[in-house]
Amino acid sequence: MTISWTAYRRARRRSRQAWAILVVLAVGLVSAVCWFFTAGQFAAAEPPVTGPSDVPVLDPSWMKPVLPVRAVPEGSAAAALDTLEVKGRAANDNYDRTAFGQAWMDVDRNGCDTRNDILRRDLGGVQFTEGSRCRVAAGQFHEPYTGAVVTFTRGAESSKAVQIDHVVALGDAWQKGARQLTPQQRQNLANDPVNLIAADGPANQEKSASDAASWLPKNKAFRCHYVARQISVKAAYKLWVTPAEKDAMKRVLASCPQQRTVVPP
Repeated sequence: MTISWTAYRRARRRSRQAWAILVVLAVGLVSAVCWFFTAGQFAAAEPPVTGPSDVPVLDPSWMKPVLPVRAVPEGSAAAALDTLEVKGRAANDNYDRTAFGQAWMDVDRNGCDTRNDILRRDLGGVQFTEGSRCRVAAGQFHEPYTGAVVTFTRGAESSKAVQIDHVVALGDAWQKGARQLTPQQRQNLANDPVNLIAADGPANQEKSASDAASWLPKNKAFRCHYVARQISVKAAYKLWVTPAEKDAMKRVLASCPQQRTVVPP
């Protein structure tokens, strides 16, 4: 069988095109594999940037503000940060949680303890235990530290999944000025709604007493509000920041220069 010269050229052209496509695909596959094993696996591991950009402070219809040492300065969070004293962390050898009073008191005298106040404030679809108008039994919320939707159910073990976080950890506060406060002022700091957020239990445990230099929420969409909230609390209770902490806060706020302090209504 004789093949014409035209047919032969056409066949060779198609062959070259096929090989070119295979080479492009091979290069693309190799590039994808290289990307995954260098930067891609870490990018894939990051949580999605979702969730609220902030959380409420209080609902005036049933919550009352706690009296801080001084009012939270209104305006730019970055400007408020520049008013905070900067110095090293004091020793933590004599820290005791009881220095901040009994946990979850009813400091605003609305008839409900602080933990249940914050659960009621932050959760949606709240259900109360039978016969109570305070004790939160269940609810759901867009958890700010992870960006995940979390369901709360009261129980000996299940309650641990949702904890109330001190945005400025009490251990951190103790090392940065709180030991100079009066017992009443420390009690207010521990129960101030500005300093409290319902949060994912494991994330809260991971944070422990860290400041912004050593821990930030994995949900990047929440970091500006989180840092602004820490600055607001430290300004209100005359607490200082370390140089590394201030640098970390400034880096976060550089991405949101319009971020304001968190002021109760």
